[in-house]
Amino acid sequence: RRLRRRIDALDRRIVAMLNERARLAREAGAAKAAAGRRAIRDPEREREVLLRVSMANEGPLPQADLLVLYRRLFAATRALETRDRDRDRAGRVGGSGDDRDS
Repeated sequence: RRLRRRIDALDRRIVAMLNERARLAREAGAAKAAAGRRAIRDPEREREVLLRVSMANEGPLPQADLLVLYRRLFAATRALETRDRDRDRAGRVGGSGDDRDS
């Protein structure tokens, strides 16, 4: 029971950290868009992160499993960034005052 409570508490912290990371990734995506960078995916940055987390992994989680988790995390944050950009684009188009139908 004590171990389960510790796992539950750790799960709450992990969720909070994942959401914090997602918020920061969205901010980075907004900064990229503001700077005119069109690409959402940055393969070089992803490689750097994977290398860094691989080096930090002391186990027992197998390296391959850790990398799968991070690749999924990248995909989830790219999806958030895509939605943010789509929303921003729709807001500019819908709120631009440009009425082409008249």
